Amino acid sequence: MEGPLSKWTNMMKGYQPRWFALDDVNGLLSYYTSQEKLVKGDRRGCIRLKGCILAIEDEYDTTFTISADGKVFHCKAHNYEDRDKWIRCLEKTIQKHSHRSRPHVSCLKKHDVTATIEDFNKKLTETDSYLQILINRSKIIDKKIEDAKSDDEKEKLNQLKSQTNYLLDSIKHAIVLLQIAKNVKYPINGVLLTHNITQSSDIDRTLVTQQQQQQKQKQQKQQQKHIKTNLPVEKFSPSHGNGKIENDSIVFVEQETLDNEMKDSFNSSSSSLLKSSKKESLVKATVPDVSYASSDDEECEFYDAREESIDVHSPIDKENMTLKHCKSNQDANKQIDYDHLYDTDDDEDLNSMESHGSVISHLISQVKIGMDLTKVALPTFILERRSLLEMYADFFAHPDIFVSIPNCETPQDRMVAVVRWYLSAFHAGRKGSVAKKPYNPVLGETFRCHWNLAGSDSGKSECATCNDGPIPWAKTSDLTFIAEQVSHHPPISAFYAESVDKRIMCCAHIWTKSKFLGLSIGVNNVGIGSIYLLDRDEEYTCTFPSAYGRSILTEPWFEMGGSVEINCQQTGYAAKVEFLTKPFYGGKRHRINAEVFGPPPTKKLIVNITGEWNGQMFAKWGQSNKSELFIDTKTLPIIKKQVRPISEQEEFESRNMWKVVTSALKRQDVHEASSAKYEIEQYQRNLVKERDEKSLQWQNRWFHCIADKWQYNNPLTSRKRF
Repeated sequence: MEGPLSKWTNMMKGYQPRWFALDDVNGLLSYYTSQEKLVKGDRRGCIRLKGCILAIEDEYDTTFTISADGKVFHCKAHNYEDRDKWIRCLEKTIQKHSHRSRPHVSCLKKHDVTATIEDFNKKLTETDSYLQILINRSKIIDKKIEDAKSDDEKEKLNQLKSQTNYLLDSIKHAIVLLQIAKNVKYPINGVLLTHNITQSSDIDRTLVTQQQQQQKQKQQKQQQKHIKTNLPVEKFSPSHGNGKIENDSIVFVEQETLDNEMKDSFNSSSSSLLKSSKKESLVKATVPDVSYASSDDEECEFYDAREESIDVHSPIDKENMTLKHCKSNQDANKQIDYDHLYDTDDDEDLNSMESHGSVISHLISQVKIGMDLTKVALPTFILERRSLLEMYADFFAHPDIFVSIPNCETPQDRMVAVVRWYLSAFHAGRKGSVAKKPYNPVLGETFRCHWNLAGSDSGKSECATCNDGPIPWAKTSDLTFIAEQVSHHPPISAFYAESVDKRIMCCAHIWTKSKFLGLSIGVNNVGIGSIYLLDRDEEYTCTFPSAYGRSILTEPWFEMGGSVEINCQQTGYAAKVEFLTKPFYGGKRHRINAEVFGPPPTKKLIVNITGEWNGQMFAKWGQSNKSELFIDTKTLPIIKKQVRPISEQEEFESRNMWKVVTSALKRQDVHEASSAKYEIEQYQRNLVKERDEKSLQWQNRWFHCIADKWQYNNPLTSRKRF
């Protein structure tokens, strides 16, 4: 395949047109300044596709990236169709040449050494150890840069930081390649299995293990001698822990951080890499050793932060898990204060993300760009300690702002008040800087809570309760909330909130459609929300932005993107909110741009709001250039939601259902969390099977669907006394 694409060159030139040609046989993607240059063979640059990683920023974006040999190449197609064609062809070529990573038959006969899965795991662990040491050194450099007193000192430290980043990129890419090679050599759960693999081959492999181990030990000794006699020791010596630049390389590893076994393994690995590279150069003389760009491009080439991946945990034995096992865990944890687990907002378990990177790399090796992740089982350790239904309750983390909307006298003020509440509704749902995924609610799962607003100026009795509301024990002055998982495939959640005294209610549903984007995960929140002001006879409808988990191989971070609209059909006022994703070069995270317009026919601009949805936002009214603070989410007090104790909750209420998983994650016990999570999911599968056998249909408890819109069964408008 060949054709035109635009490639990012540097900050001055930006994207430049190039003619790309895919060599499927050798696994190369070459690019030229024009098609004529292709005929002449004047190649501008080349990308080795073996072991590289593809990624896209957004499902509806025409750009994509190719990460290879420590470099990130940014490409841009003319339209979505062309981008998808290139992605599919590149994926096939990458997969084809990744499968060819095994040594040639003649090499196997000559050396008669087969790498075992233990060898792969050992190398991954060793490489990760070096990576962690280098990461720690990088943090020290960052601290020294901040404390630098002179410009010369800061410049030297920045050069040191640049070299460190290059080493980090190389190590991270090596880990990903190791993981891919391991997955090809020893597939898991049927991935990449061939038909000629049988139990007998496994038995034969076991019978010759001892002979292979003996030969491998002899070869390792020879390799260590080769390293000592042919390579400069100072290149690999950990004694250069002071961070000085020597021979265009930096080693941050201190002597006391490494034991003899790790040093021997490191030397052995280096020798093996050198030998394998020589063999490849003899077999494929026309294939470059690494990806490259032209000299003028490479000086200003833009590089993304590389992703890191680390240790592998043993798989969960799902066949031996039973409901009895789950109950035994629950019995053992009877003394745990589960309510306290949800009351604490610490992120002490977030630092464990890096120790599971190779599990993520194994996951991405099994999915393709654009694949729906609804049915893909994600690792337990990336889970946030609460259900998605509970996270939706954070839309009302500032209930005082929500219930104050009906107090505004004019339609314009009420629309601005709705926008103010909407823009303040997202930051509370993300408590930490690291993006984690809430539990997927099971069908029929519910979550209920309320916010105590007894100090409101409703003028009504603060002691009155609303027995026929979503929360019978809540007061009429409170804001009450209820959510239910109304569908599992597709995953749809519905939620409802109301304030009886303020005569305002909100009903919404969200269908989460997740997509794999290479190095990111995108979640399209498809749905609609309606805010009803009963005394004003007004309904405000709104949509929801998409969510993105970026840098999933390292420390994931969260952002939102897309355009949403807020409309009031009764008054004609409307608002448009743009959640801006961070551009790949420069720019800031979490930016928004909102505009409020008057009714037709003029649709006059009322106010323009800019800033960060998780920080400060400023407003410019009308044609004025004067800016004033519109809302500051960092200083807004979050009113704590009130949730009934878990001991009093029903079986399918979120906190009661997921309490064992939450407790295990709090203790950083990934295996117990995975076991408990599996039990919940398996129990749901058994219920589905039972309903199918009896030809029964699922009946939702709190919500019903009318014309693709989910409505609460007993809203405030249907209760006669209100």
